[in-house]
Amino acid sequence: MPDKVVITDNTILDVKDLTVEFNTELGVVRAVDEVSFKLKRGKILGIAGESGCGKSVTALSIMRLLPKPVSKIVQGKALFDNQNIFDLPVTDMHHIRGKKISMIFQEPMTALNPVHVIGKQMKEIYKLHFPQLSSKEMRDSSIKMVEKVGIPDPEKIIKKYPHQLSGGMRQRIMIAMSLACEPDILIADEPTTALDVTIQAQILDLINSLQKKLNMSVILITHDLGVIAENCDDVVVMYAGRVAEKAGVKNLFKHPRHPYTKGLLTSIPQLAKHSKTILPTITGQVPSLMNMPHGCRFADRCSLTETVCKKTTPQIKNIGKNHTVACHLA
Repeated sequence: MPDKVVITDNTILDVKDLTVEFNTELGVVRAVDEVSFKLKRGKILGIAGESGCGKSVTALSIMRLLPKPVSKIVQGKALFDNQNIFDLPVTDMHHIRGKKISMIFQEPMTALNPVHVIGKQMKEIYKLHFPQLSSKEMRDSSIKMVEKVGIPDPEKIIKKYPHQLSGGMRQRIMIAMSLACEPDILIADEPTTALDVTIQAQILDLINSLQKKLNMSVILITHDLGVIAENCDDVVVMYAGRVAEKAGVKNLFKHPRHPYTKGLLTSIPQLAKHSKTILPTITGQVPSLMNMPHGCRFADRCSLTETVCKKTTPQIKNIGKNHTVACHLA
């Protein structure tokens, strides 16, 4: 039996020192390195960072959906419901995944089964978690969920295949499926990828309204800091597999302390600037996971770099209330 661990305060999920490695043809790659954060009950936590920083791998680790046998959780804990998720038997994870912790995947067309109609795919959720329901009750529940996410004529929609729906409708179906069991935690991995701006806003508004109605805790993964600013209570900024900075969203935007966070914020277009003004950019490239530099991983791109930055890996330190940063100079 896995050890029971009591989580204090208002935390529903506590991820500690998560480290994930992948076996590749070129050797072992550490995609996530000692990542820690807390998700509060009824709050939205944003995880921000550019592509390849480890956001999605972190989410898949929590869901225990990393590809096997190429991946491995080397160390760390994810404490939920007074248990470490990583220690649970596979059968126990079947009851948690979808019912207690659910996930909206990045690309709904690949997440939905192309050879089954929407209604059949939704009924599978109820068969797994509520087998006592009759077939009619499962169908009625599916229709109600499709209606809840704002899709008109749900009875007609559940008879359609995924390819017969638009990108926005497929994403709404994914949200309906992920919320069918009213989970405690929803992980939304880039939920607005490949959608136009109007549909993006609708999807984010939908997630926000359902989060408030169900009092869910949400992990919102995105590279868009505008989305973070409008929707999140707390934010984790990741860079090259590590956490660079953690803070409340207002505090982070007002007082960013890590040079990488500052670089991201200054590169956001602003209406107050003159037209055709060249946007500031972060020079250089993200280091390869196969060849991580010693010391700070951002040192080669940072204008403030000192000798210590290239020699010693910065540790996360507290610099204020609920504000931590991994930087020697912060």
